Amino acid sequence: MNYLVISPYYPQNFQQFTIELANKGITVLGIGQESYEQLDEPLRNSLTEYFRVDNLENIDEVKRAVAFLFYKHGPIDRIESHNEYWLELDATLREQFNVFGAKPEDLKKTKYKSEMKKLFKKAGVPVVPGAVIKTEADVDQAVKEIGLPMIAKPDNGVGAAATFKLETEDDINHFKQEWDHSTLYFFEKFVTSSEICTFDGLVDKDGKIVFSTTFDYAYTPLDLMIYKMDNSYYVLKDMDPKLRKYGEAIVKEFGMKERFFHIEFFREGDDYITIEYNNRPAGGFTIDVYNFAHYLDLYRGYAAIVAGEEFPASDF
Repeated sequence: MNYLVISPYYPQNFQQFTIELANKGITVLGIGQESYEQLDEPLRNSLTEYFRVDNLENIDEVKRAVAFLFYKHGPIDRIESHNEYWLELDATLREQFNVFGAKPEDLKKTKYKSEMKKLFKKAGVPVVPGAVIKTEADVDQAVKEIGLPMIAKPDNGVGAAATFKLETEDDINHFKQEWDHSTLYFFEKFVTSSEICTFDGLVDKDGKIVFSTTFDYAYTPLDLMIYKMDNSYYVLKDMDPKLRKYGEAIVKEFGMKERFFHIEFFREGDDYITIEYNNRPAGGFTIDVYNFAHYLDLYRGYAAIVAGEEFPASDF
């Protein structure tokens, strides 16, 4: 099997994916911007070949690199970065070279909040009312139909970037002044809960969940942005069966295969309101936190399912 890693050097903790894939006897190839000499020695030793490009955002340059590796090593079986920033590049390359996994069309349901909400409804999980905003008339219509307070986010966006909390008429006018009128926005009823939790995990090549867990954020992403706070979260030992039921229904509806997922919810009393689906692992060192919390190795576990093996059980 030939497995192509996009940006194998960064983030640094994700280098372990390459190392564990190589330990399974998989031929791991890499494309990145860093010089070969900059790669950490364990990473270099795990890569069969590394192709340096000047700019990973130059799709034509990256395609030429993939074509070279294809010519030299044979068909590519997997292309992956696990990184939000490169998800669209991964998908474009998979389509170009006919590789297993999500293609650009498949990413629409994970990129656009309006598309996510359609699938959340199909999965039968709680959501709040929302509307796509293309014009100022849409803004006024949303105020009338959904009512204040609302939260305004780019329809295609991650986290709390370019987010507005709309509570008053002044807030609406401020949004209209700040909005570039070309970025599609998605307005939703504002949820007052300050508790955000997740349903995170990994699915195999058949879409079966082989690992799942949950963590609680100490603060909401909006509070982190507004008050310049430090992010923190903690993994829970036990998961509410209702949260698991909602999460599993969402994963089934989205139908992704052989990849991580990270789904966020508001906790409101004894129920949950779905926020968004992320088609990758939670960021930063979260995989390492899961490994410590559950006494397992998700890097090794991921390599196992790619190699067609069973996901290894926790030793705890």
